Amino acid sequence: MFTSSGSGGAVSQAPATRNGSGRAPSTTVAIEVSNVSKRFRKHSEPAKTLKERVLTLRKSTVSEFHALQDVDFNVQVGETFGILGHNGSGKSTLLKCIAGTIRPSAGIVRVRGRLSALLELGAGFHPDLTGRENIFLNGSILGFSKEHIESIFDEIVDFSGLDEFIDTQVKHYSSGMYARLGFAVAVNLEPDVLLIDEVLAVGDEAFQRKCIERVRGFQAAGRTICLVTHAPDMVRFLCDRAVVLDHGRLIHVGDVNDAVTIYRRSLAAQGHEVPPDDQDMLDKIATSGPASPVRLVRTWVEPPAGGVAYRPGDRVVIGIEFEAEPGMTVRARMAVHTHDGVQMVNVSSYDIAGADIKADAPVNQARITIEDLPFTDGHYLVTVVLQQPDETREYDRSDQSATFDVNSGGPVLGRVALRFGLESGPVGVA
Repeated sequence: MFTSSGSGGAVSQAPATRNGSGRAPSTTVAIEVSNVSKRFRKHSEPAKTLKERVLTLRKSTVSEFHALQDVDFNVQVGETFGILGHNGSGKSTLLKCIAGTIRPSAGIVRVRGRLSALLELGAGFHPDLTGRENIFLNGSILGFSKEHIESIFDEIVDFSGLDEFIDTQVKHYSSGMYARLGFAVAVNLEPDVLLIDEVLAVGDEAFQRKCIERVRGFQAAGRTICLVTHAPDMVRFLCDRAVVLDHGRLIHVGDVNDAVTIYRRSLAAQGHEVPPDDQDMLDKIATSGPASPVRLVRTWVEPPAGGVAYRPGDRVVIGIEFEAEPGMTVRARMAVHTHDGVQMVNVSSYDIAGADIKADAPVNQARITIEDLPFTDGHYLVTVVLQQPDETREYDRSDQSATFDVNSGGPVLGRVALRFGLESGPVGVA
């Protein structure tokens, strides 16, 4: 069933593409945004006292601000769709129009299926109610019975990790606790369509990791996700397609890599700080057929010597075990991401050795080594993909099944460990 808001407008359907995940979105439309515009009224501040009014004769004036202008795109069922744009570009306004919390001034928004939205910190929570009471309040607003909410209550609390504070008024929660409870409610109600604003950045590393795992589970279940973010790596990591907004106008809809490039150019043109470059996701890889001649048995990271975490400069070994017909040549591609989706490296066996891997037996092993590990503190996830040597077919993949941790033991912050030097002295002294 479709829910809709706004007034009439033409429908324009964009073709679906795929990212490196290999998922092929359905051709059924889950979210239809048709020629949507949103205008807000801005009031200038009036004189506050009689003296000011007499001296300045200042009156309150009203002007219109166009937050969205003729935005038009579709999201397919089962698709993960990213929305990128600078601050003030209209991203959150667009998501609120889709969620139905505000109505567009013109155009139509239709959503197919049950929708759950995590729009902003504390949205939908009553500060004077406890976490427990807010869970039932949110669930009832979304149309769920008390009995259904009771049946999943323990799962919501367990996911949020707020057992100790569930009977505390949420006005005493930290921003991270707000985010954890909001996300736990949104995802455990099992919606058909999930809307997520940038609120996930508030959670700690462990919770962000848990959220990404749940998003991956939603993707595997064929649910539709719409994600607003400032992080281009997250879009490349999770999304099938993306749009870019610039001052309320849609300047791109389609391929995620093109979206990231256009987003960076938009930021640079306005003098904003551009996010750091990252390598492309596995955009050349096609999905494997049902009778693949190659199967990835397992991937692993050999444990560090003498501890639970690596140090910068260590040697890291990633192991791969796969089944293949003897004599076949296989290309292994490895990507390493941080817990929040930043791609640190994406490299193939051919890039490393100038040759691909030959299967000498029905079951084979390979090892990829990272010499002089350049990463700083963090939890890292390894994805391995087995492909044809020309990278036109993906045989099998293992998404983030292998992980490792790095503990630098030093004060330097950032993503990579660099060797620094420092010299000083009086001016003019060699």
